[in-house]
Amino acid sequence: MHDHASDQAQGLRHMTGPEPVKVIAVTGGKGGVGKTCASINLTVALSHQKQKVLLLDADLGLANVDVLLGLHPRYNLSHVLSGECALEDIVIDGPEGIRVVPAASGRRRMADLSAAEHAGLITAFSELAFSFDVLVVDTAAGIANSVISFSQASQRVIVVVCDDPASITDAYALMKVLSVDHQVREFHILTNMTRDAAEGRVLFNKLSRASEKFLDLRLQHFGNIAYDDFQRRAVQRQMPVAAVFPSASSAIAYRSLAEKIDLWQPDGGSRGRLEFFAERLINSHKKAAIA
Repeated sequence: MHDHASDQAQGLRHMTGPEPVKVIAVTGGKGGVGKTCASINLTVALSHQKQKVLLLDADLGLANVDVLLGLHPRYNLSHVLSGECALEDIVIDGPEGIRVVPAASGRRRMADLSAAEHAGLITAFSELAFSFDVLVVDTAAGIANSVISFSQASQRVIVVVCDDPASITDAYALMKVLSVDHQVREFHILTNMTRDAAEGRVLFNKLSRASEKFLDLRLQHFGNIAYDDFQRRAVQRQMPVAAVFPSASSAIAYRSLAEKIDLWQPDGGSRGRLEFFAERLINSHKKAAIA
């Protein structure tokens, strides 16, 4: 692994395949809003639409995608960082045709990576031998450096929020940091665990009014996932809701959201490929180092 982030760019030109890859970050201001559950179910819904999807667990120190899916990876991103294996060696098959890049849990070291280490992990994507259409990045909660970096590097940012004062306040704080300090101006708001779609719209309007008044950014109501006991039961079974309860309202809602994502067009140039993700991530660390 090279010591300097600038050296990592050499491998980026070998990213998998010539076709554009959509890179989507799913994030939230606080824990407990259903962010990882949303990441998993969006990934599965996209897979059901014949998309080849890779789910990256970017909560590097407190990973739980594998737990929620009942997976038991032998290796994870910490082993890639240590040089024990390549990224391709840790990618595992998940349910419903998805593939997962697992991270480590309970390792503070992974939550405090340097800029060069972050860049080294991202450069490892150049070694993947398989192609995919969508990369879903499940970030950590809050405004840690990794959350900022992955959100800034992705083409689209989905912010999950529920009708809780702390959730609303922390989502606003996250978007403020990303917009004011890192020039991320557009966010797709996913209202979650509401009573119905109408409550989701009211929740979105609360966040939208405050953002429009004080911040220079664009919010779009990506959609709403109403509280669904079937989704709770699916989590207990460590399975996506669409896999065990495909007719549940939450499963139907995720399918609708996947259809929206299918209409999103990757930006032109390098922004339409994984080079965009890697280069933006590396550049964000360079700027942080200069500051």
